[in-house]
Amino acid sequence: MKLSRPVSWFLLAFGVWSWVIWITFVKNLVADGSGLAFDDGHPTAYFWVHLTLAVVSFVLGTVVGVIGLRGLRALRRTS
Repeated sequence: MKLSRPVSWFLLAFGVWSWVIWITFVKNLVADGSGLAFDDGHPTAYFWVHLTLAVVSFVLGTVVGVIGLRGLRALRRTS
């Protein structure tokens, strides 16, 4: 199955966007001063749940971006 050029670019952009958003989220999570993420310097359940969410999103965003990149490379070879 071939992906069209616009779809491939969209998937690649989504992968990059996912990394930008989730890196910012993790930075903010680690720097949290409200007491939700850390209790007396120890990570809370809130921290672990949201860190897991970020890691899963990193992986899925990377997979989607790689699919888009492979689609663009395949289109370049055939044209």
